[in-house]
Amino acid sequence: METAGGIQASLGGRYAVALFDLARDAKTIDAVEASLTAVRDALGQSDDLRRLTVSPLVGRGVAVKTVLAVADQIGVDATTRSFLGVLAENRRLSQLPAIIRAFRTLASRHRGEIAAEVVSAHPLTDDQVAQLKQQLRQRVGREVSVDLSVDPQLLGGLVVRIGSQMIDSSIRTRLNALASAMKG
Repeated sequence: METAGGIQASLGGRYAVALFDLARDAKTIDAVEASLTAVRDALGQSDDLRRLTVSPLVGRGVAVKTVLAVADQIGVDATTRSFLGVLAENRRLSQLPAIIRAFRTLASRHRGEIAAEVVSAHPLTDDQVAQLKQQLRQRVGREVSVDLSVDPQLLGGLVVRIGSQMIDSSIRTRLNALASAMKG
């Protein structure tokens, strides 16, 4: 399991720790975490937004103005909005995915949970998420927070990552293994 020092070893991790400290002091960890999830979802749904975050050609002023407009549109909390502005000003928007992952890890630890990243081929129902959490809780022996995302290329099944451990039950992986076995 990564230590706080391990998270701070990366640039995105240092930003995540700074944001977490602000959120903890303001008692807004849950609101910031929900806002970051909304930002992650927006990045996943908008090619234009994703390009804005990684393009070196976008001017600093335009990046700040655009990212704040997006923040207002998706309804992020004030702390996250300010943080996004700072990232744009410092030309660090490309670090958002790493920052979001590291923040979720810090928030989970703060709640005494272990974080699990779950990728499924299709969106999971609330019942499926509850069953998955229960199975993971039995496996690791403590509460688990799940970060859900969808990747249709999996075809079916799940990929679960808890710290450095990965459980891959996706159909894509099974088909690849079958193809390798058939090659001899």
